[in-house]
Amino acid sequence: MTDTHAPRAAHIDASAAIDTSADAAAALDAADPLKSYPAQFVRSDEVRAYLDGNSLGRPTTASAARLAEFVEQQWGGRLIRGWDESWYELPLTLGDRLGAATLGAAAGQTFIGDSTTVVLYKLIRAGLSARPNRSEIVIDTGNFPTDRYLVEGIAAELGKTLRWIDPASDAGVTASEVKAALNENTALVVVSHVAYRSGHLADMRGITELVHDAGALVLWDLCHSAGVVDTQLDAWGVDLAAGCTYKYLNGGPGSPAFGYVRAEHIDTMTQPIQGWMGSNNPFEMGPGYAPHAGIRRFISGTPSIVGSLAMHDMLGLIEEAGIPAIRAKSVALTEYALALIDQLLVPLGVTVSSPRDSAERGSHVTIDHESFAAVNAELWKQGIIPDFRRPHGIRLGLSPLSTTFAEVQLGIDAIHAQLSK
Repeated sequence: MTDTHAPRAAHIDASAAIDTSADAAAALDAADPLKSYPAQFVRSDEVRAYLDGNSLGRPTTASAARLAEFVEQQWGGRLIRGWDESWYELPLTLGDRLGAATLGAAAGQTFIGDSTTVVLYKLIRAGLSARPNRSEIVIDTGNFPTDRYLVEGIAAELGKTLRWIDPASDAGVTASEVKAALNENTALVVVSHVAYRSGHLADMRGITELVHDAGALVLWDLCHSAGVVDTQLDAWGVDLAAGCTYKYLNGGPGSPAFGYVRAEHIDTMTQPIQGWMGSNNPFEMGPGYAPHAGIRRFISGTPSIVGSLAMHDMLGLIEEAGIPAIRAKSVALTEYALALIDQLLVPLGVTVSSPRDSAERGSHVTIDHESFAAVNAELWKQGIIPDFRRPHGIRLGLSPLSTTFAEVQLGIDAIHAQLSK
C-alpha cells in the first residue's frame, strides 16, 4: 500500500553551492529515509557506481533466490501442471498488481506480455480501430525510435497521415504543442510520459484532456516513468498506455512489457495480433478466432513466465516504500546531480540537456559535451556505468531504490576528472 505520509528525502537546492565531497554524499545517504533499500539489490564489486537504472535496473537479491527456486521447484517440480496452478493467469494477476502499485489503474485493465514494440503496435492499432473515420496520428520527433518507427509503418499500412511535433531537444512535448497539432482528423496521439533523452516529464493529465476535447484518443509510453513518477491512468482519463519492465521495475533483460487499456475501451477496440492465448476459449483449439472477454483479449501468444518472475520482488519493494517516497528520492537524486554538474562540469563546457524544474523532470539527467563518447568509454573501464546517447550525451539514470548519493558523487567526480585531463 502506498504510504502518503512517507518521510521526504533531503531537499537539494541545485541553484546553491554545495559540498561536492564524498563525505557529503555519505551524509546524504545516512539521512535518506530509503537508505535500507540499496542493500536489497545485487551489487558487484567491479561496478563502483551504476548510473544506468533507466536502461536496465539492478536485480534484487530476492529475485536471484526466486529464479533459482523457480527452476528447481516450479518448473522442475510442477512442470506442465504449473499452467493450471498459476502461470496461465500470471499476465493478468501480475498486470493488476503492477497497475495498482505504479499506474493508478484498477484491476482488469493491465496485462503483461510481449515486447514493448509488440505491445505498442497492438495498442496503436487498437486505438486507431476505435476512430476509423479519422485519418491522422500525432507523434513527436523526439519520441523513442520504436514509437516513431511503428507509427510510420502503421500509417503506411493503413493510409493514415502523420502530424509531427518538434519539441525542444532539452525538453519534451508540451500541452500547447499538442493543442496546435490537433484537429478534427486526429485519431490518436502517441506521447512519452518521460522523454527518453532529456528526461522531460510531460503533463499527462493536461494533454489527455486536450486530446479528448478534440475527440481523439491518447496512448502514453511509460517506459521511463513507470515505478518512479506518480501516474494516475484511471483518474486522468488515459485511454491506452504501454511500457517496459526492465528499467525502474527491474524485471531483467528483455522482461515482458505491460499494456493498459481503459475499461470502457476493452470490448470495443480490436487488436491485430490474434493469438490463441487471447481467444475466447484457448484450450478448445477451435477453428476460428473469437476474442476473450476482458483484458485477456489483448494477449496474443504464450507469455514469458521466467521473464516475469523478477517483477514480483521489485513490485514488493515499490509497494512497501510507496511511490510518494520513491518520487521524493528521485527528485533529491536528480537535484543533487544537477548541483554537482553545475559546480564541477558546467565550467568545463558541459551543457545540461534536461529540465531544471523537478516538476518537469523524470528520474534521469542528460548532459552533453563533445568528448563524452570517449569519456563514457573510460568510465566503463573504471566500473562507473552511465549511459551514452549520440551524438555526445551522457544520461545519468538514477533509480531511487537502488541508487545512492555516493554513486552520483563518484560518477560526476569521475567525469570531472576525465574532462580536466
